[in-house]
Amino acid sequence: MTKLSVNINKVATIRNARGGNTPDVCKVAIDCERFGAEGITVHPRPDERHIRYQDVRDLKPLLRTEFNIEGYPSPSFIKLVNDIKPAQVTLVPDPPGAITSNAGWDTVTHLEYLTEIIAGFKANSIRVSIFTGTDLKHIEYALKAGADRVELYTEPYASQYAIDREAAIEPFVKAGEYALSIGLGLNAGHDLNLDNLAYFKKRLPGLQEVSIGHALIADALYFGLEKTIQLYKDQLK
Repeated sequence: MTKLSVNINKVATIRNARGGNTPDVCKVAIDCERFGAEGITVHPRPDERHIRYQDVRDLKPLLRTEFNIEGYPSPSFIKLVNDIKPAQVTLVPDPPGAITSNAGWDTVTHLEYLTEIIAGFKANSIRVSIFTGTDLKHIEYALKAGADRVELYTEPYASQYAIDREAAIEPFVKAGEYALSIGLGLNAGHDLNLDNLAYFKKRLPGLQEVSIGHALIADALYFGLEKTIQLYKDQLK
């Protein structure tokens, strides 16, 4: 079974636009779990333009499913993750000012850097996933760095899906099969939605988790949060 982890960053974006606590990020996270999500994902950034570090601290004692904290491993991020001890940390190579994740790690170039950081997280019994593209060498070096999983950056698949879904999925099938063959777990995320998710899951049967935020929260405006989560879970069956 592929788990659905709901990224609630966009809920925090709406809250922050007006100040106060509407919508309530913690309540939405609890509701996502109640409606069937198997995990909650947050991506705190240094400017706290959506999820704030305090949100992460507030969420930890409330959640009953897997908590996934993703982000760039700055000193403040590393401290936050080690303090919170989530089920999983996903390392992404975003510079501080990035609007959203737009590439995977070059794990060959950053092997030494990532190895040291991953060792610290694993000493705290935190599962580590590295955000990567489909380059097999980068996946190989994610394992060398000590990662437990890779999260495939799926924007290239999503952007090409409507044009030629076979061509779009091919490198991801190869990357997924390779990751599993060398002992890495397999996650995926970025621009997956109700149009392209089922086909992605069908072609990567070893997929363990997808993290979906922007599209899911946007769909919830039309269908409601409970119905939307069920629609996404249906795509993963």
